[in-house]
Amino acid sequence: MKALFLTNEYPPYIYGGAGVHVDYLSRELAKSIEVEVRCFGDQRSLGTNPAVRGFELDAGAYTCPKRLRSVFGAVQRCLDFNTIAIEADVVHCHTWYSHFGGILAKLNYGLPLVITTHSLEPLRPWKREQLGGGYDFSLWVEKTALEMADAVIAVSHGTKADVERLFEVRPERLHVIYNGIDLEEYRPTERSDALLRFGIDPARPYLLFVGRITRQKGIVHLARAIPFMDPGFQIVLCAGAPDTPEIAAEMKAAVRAAQKERSGVIWIEEMVDREAVRQLYSHAAVFCCPSIYEPFGIINLEAMACETAVVASAVGGIKEVVVDGETGFLVPVEQMKESPFEPINPEKFERDLAAKINELMANPELQKKFGRAGRKRAEENFGWRAIAKETARLYEALVR
Repeated sequence: MKALFLTNEYPPYIYGGAGVHVDYLSRELAKSIEVEVRCFGDQRSLGTNPAVRGFELDAGAYTCPKRLRSVFGAVQRCLDFNTIAIEADVVHCHTWYSHFGGILAKLNYGLPLVITTHSLEPLRPWKREQLGGGYDFSLWVEKTALEMADAVIAVSHGTKADVERLFEVRPERLHVIYNGIDLEEYRPTERSDALLRFGIDPARPYLLFVGRITRQKGIVHLARAIPFMDPGFQIVLCAGAPDTPEIAAEMKAAVRAAQKERSGVIWIEEMVDREAVRQLYSHAAVFCCPSIYEPFGIINLEAMACETAVVASAVGGIKEVVVDGETGFLVPVEQMKESPFEPINPEKFERDLAAKINELMANPELQKKFGRAGRKRAEENFGWRAIAKETARLYEALVR
């Protein structure tokens, strides 16, 4: 058995949960089957398992609008994925950027096509800010790929319901396999040098956010909630890679306004390494995930594995990871039907978020209780070994 992964993200170029998923799943699968990864970038590790081949892009001659360059660049690399001979039993795609490559591999090489849905384009209308007309292409290529795939993996039951509602995928082809966590890598650590490096006072409790600056992650809502938070703790926003200049400007304005009103608001704009992230999780009093759309929310799982209590919005797959009143607090989000991933009343959501954060930040014993329960839940339900076994069994069924 050999599986070919097609993905835009792969180490060292990871900026989101899909890249984390591909990294760990490919390495865990490689313990039992042969795996090849074809990705965007200059990575190259041939003759290993997993074997990794990056595909670079020369867009110097592109004269199309700037917002379309990533779209046409993805199509070009999907072609390149296929012009290098494919020798595999199954092709497994991650994110819409790789879907055209999967379509070509299925049709031209006769391979079973598997797609993991890390997010769904119809539920991310703000992507038009980033892609312009390319968003219409991403909608089309995702729909085409999902409806012709031999197997579609949803990362949560909530995402499965979204796939059933939005696409014509035959029920027997739709499966739920959760995201996972490396329980050895993500565990509490006593090291705290990263805190000092980023100007965090280890003697004062802090609230933590980790994620990209994108509409989906709700980071601007969290920044705007800061004025409603009690003054006795630090707020650490580990947030980089903005989707657009517009959301970058909104984030900057919200953070600067908060910093004028209170001390201890620290914005880490760089994408930090895993050891630093583990330290940030481990020493945080509370982790906050304010997403307005989240198929799974692997960042919550990372925090839980580091024994950190969580306050998160009650959307999507988060409700299957964070147990309200057991591993953290869930905050409801009233969303508009005509634009279902924007809060009806943003200020109410921001105030509610701050209220739950204040409640948990004021109760160190409850933080510890939630933290211990979160680690236990991660250990019992989200190990990569079990997830890789489920994925391999699916491959075997398709090949048979």
